[in-house]
Amino acid sequence: MALTFETLDDLLSHGFDTVIDVRSPAEFAENHVPGAINLPVLDNEERARVGTLYKQVSPFRARKIGAALVFRNSAAHIEGPLADHDGGWRPLVYCWRGGQRSGSFAWMLKEIGWRSDTIKGGYKSFRKLVTRALYSDPLPVRLIQLGGYTGTAKTALLPRLQALGVQVLDLEGLAGHRGSLLGGMPGGQPSQKAFETELATRLLRMDPGKPVIVEAESSKIGDINLPPSLWDAMKSAPWVEIGAPVAARARYLAEAYEDVLADADALRAKLAPLRFHRGHALVDHWDALIAEGDRLSLCVSLAQDHYDPAYRRSMRAVAPEYLAQLQSSALDPTSLDALAQRIAEVVQSTEI
Repeated sequence: MALTFETLDDLLSHGFDTVIDVRSPAEFAENHVPGAINLPVLDNEERARVGTLYKQVSPFRARKIGAALVFRNSAAHIEGPLADHDGGWRPLVYCWRGGQRSGSFAWMLKEIGWRSDTIKGGYKSFRKLVTRALYSDPLPVRLIQLGGYTGTAKTALLPRLQALGVQVLDLEGLAGHRGSLLGGMPGGQPSQKAFETELATRLLRMDPGKPVIVEAESSKIGDINLPPSLWDAMKSAPWVEIGAPVAARARYLAEAYEDVLADADALRAKLAPLRFHRGHALVDHWDALIAEGDRLSLCVSLAQDHYDPAYRRSMRAVAPEYLAQLQSSALDPTSLDALAQRIAEVVQSTEI
């Protein structure tokens, strides 16, 4: 009998040796249960072929062809990646809706002697639990936002705070984006569903009795939308704001965005749309600095003439409660270590 999980925590604490996702590689790549391995019983092309047969020829023809493919692929998995498991191995299997693909594979595993089970409702039931956690239930932790002008090294402070015992939620890391015009990262962003799965999983691991530091963001990081429960909690969270001289911020930006600044043509293309917001003269000035290879001056101008005005405008709308406003004269590693210690002292002495 397929297993029913009432909460996301229940599902993630399943207790099985291995979770097997038998959906196609494309389905698995979009999102999957954390820790699952992909052993597709139909690959992308086979799944499309069976679906076409089902709609255009007949359900019986599709099931017959599909069964042959499923058992052929299942046999290959048993002879291959599963060959070394002993008789006590316990796998948990799921597909899209907990139907024929996972049922057939789990049945074959049981016939061999392995204690396999399936997830009732398959991936769809898992996705419902993630959605409920992020779209319906209140956030299970209390947040403190880490704010400050662009270039105040907020992202670099997060791992330092974590090393000091502060709970940290790195949204930009989860979203694969640095949260600004130049924020794209190598490898691109995950799907919205994959982001939400990882976010919900991280939140479950956190101690609800301690605050969580999260970098101040807009409601969208690149192409990723922040779920309502998180965004609502962020809007009402108190702030710790970081300040630093523009020269120090520019040096930090030049290092943090080195990959972006190194590609002159791509950088110009990213900045070109700002002609409609900042004017042709300023963007022409940026283009000239790019041509000269003067990254530091470019970062100074980007901070003062683009990012800072946008930050001041957004702060007028936010009007947060400040737990502390901390200044640092420099943003080198030693200065960041000291700044992280000061932030940690604020967070750990605050009851919110």
